[in-house]
Amino acid sequence: MIVERTNNELIIRLPATVNAVEIQDLLNYLRYQELTSKFTVRQNEVDKLAHQVNQGWWKRNKDKFIK
Repeated sequence: MIVERTNNELIIRLPATVNAVEIQDLLNYLRYQELTSKFTVRQNEVDKLAHQVNQGWWKRNKDKFIK
C-alpha cells in the first residue's frame, strides 16, 4: 500500500489483489464521513427522523410479517 498526500488530496494505492467489495464498503463509509462532517444536528433530531423512517417502513411492510 502506498499513501501519497498532495496539496488537496490523499491518494491511496492498493494492489489489485485486495478484495474490491471490502474496499467499496470502506469507501462508502469514508464518503459518509465526508458528507456529514459539516453537519451539526442534535441527537434528538436524529432519533426523531429514525423513528419516522421506521414507522414508514413498518406501515409498508407489516403485511409481510403479520398474517
